[in-house]
Amino acid sequence: MVDTDRCYGAPFPMPAEPRSSTRLLYLYFSLLALLVNVTSPQWVLDIPTSYMLKDLLHATASEVSWFRLITGIPLYAGFVFGLVRDSWNPFGWRDSGYFRIFVPLTMIALAGGAFSRTTYMGLVLGMLFATISYSFIAAAFQGLLALIGQEALMPGRLSTLSNVFIAAAGVLGYFASGWMSTQLSPRQVFLFVMALTAMLGVFGFWKPRPIFSHAYENPHAKGSSFFGDVKRLIKHRAIYPVILITLLWFFTPGVNTPLQYYFANQLHAPDAVYAHFSAVLYAGFLPTTLLYGFLCTRFPPRKLLWWSMIIGVPEFIPMAFIHDGNQALLAAAVIGLLGGLGNAAVVDIAIRACPPGLQGTLMMIVMSLYPLSSRVGDVFGSWLFGLSPTHGFQYCVLAITITYALVLPLIPLLPKQMIAAKDGEPNPEEDALVLAEIG
Repeated sequence: MVDTDRCYGAPFPMPAEPRSSTRLLYLYFSLLALLVNVTSPQWVLDIPTSYMLKDLLHATASEVSWFRLITGIPLYAGFVFGLVRDSWNPFGWRDSGYFRIFVPLTMIALAGGAFSRTTYMGLVLGMLFATISYSFIAAAFQGLLALIGQEALMPGRLSTLSNVFIAAAGVLGYFASGWMSTQLSPRQVFLFVMALTAMLGVFGFWKPRPIFSHAYENPHAKGSSFFGDVKRLIKHRAIYPVILITLLWFFTPGVNTPLQYYFANQLHAPDAVYAHFSAVLYAGFLPTTLLYGFLCTRFPPRKLLWWSMIIGVPEFIPMAFIHDGNQALLAAAVIGLLGGLGNAAVVDIAIRACPPGLQGTLMMIVMSLYPLSSRVGDVFGSWLFGLSPTHGFQYCVLAITITYALVLPLIPLLPKQMIAAKDGEPNPEEDALVLAEIG
């Protein structure tokens, strides 16, 4: 993918890169990130399937919540799919093989939803099958993103790119889900998502030479045996502060169920305000996420992480002072702007912390922490919300602020050499540790 030189006795990428190759890299990962995030069954189908359960099958709120919990199980076990990606090279195709195999399987699962009778158990099994199959696609994407980020000395910029399209997918997803739920039949919903998923099949065969020509020959891509990889992962100290930081950053008690009830009961806002709040929040992430992509080439992640977290600690405080739906949407924009840097910083350090040959495993651990931490936070936030009819939501805001503040003492636990070099800057000390690990 890049020119190579000899560093500590083994080839490592050098930052000199033809501008056309860099543009192609950005184009490839931009399209891939957008499609992977937009086609996630747990994203694009969450609201439509909940309305199918509610309106067609007359399911109770409890049954809908159990449906979401059960069908989300593959997400919580994301590290399994990452470990498979790092250990299994299907037919010698590497990451492209996962798209060739699991895009069609995901489409088969969606076709089952489109052409079978809509039942509770049918939706559960169909969503489980689709989510399991999709998780292999996500593991290939996350592993390849982290590998190229390490090799091309672009962890911050590829983190920015990934987060931009997560936010874009969030905005599109919330609006598209509402449209699908009201305008399309269940069969049309599944066929529409099938068509989107089919577009991912292109990435099973599109392998731009500047990206793939040397991607799996670099020391960062070298693994060992399955049990050897597991042992290396456990002994890799850099992953533990990254996991803790991710857990705390996504632990937001009060953002989901309590916020929904707060809008309805305390503010007497229309139901649409909650969906609009979520869309504005994700849109607010975009400017400061893009700013991170600019700053990461000028400052090392050590400084950026401190700045991002300090700015992010008070981001939800405006929610304690809102009095109507319009103020809530304004607060959502502020929250998004304050949180965009932190989102990019968390993925940046995750890419940097990936052990050689285990990019898929750690990145899927990090990605699985979002739904897991978020849903545990939702349960805790619902308990806080119920403590007081008048101040319960303010308790949630305080809990989020304290949780974010707890990230700050974890930053010094990150290995200094890992967060010492800005994007595009060689890091000989970190390279030497990679070579020592693969032995």
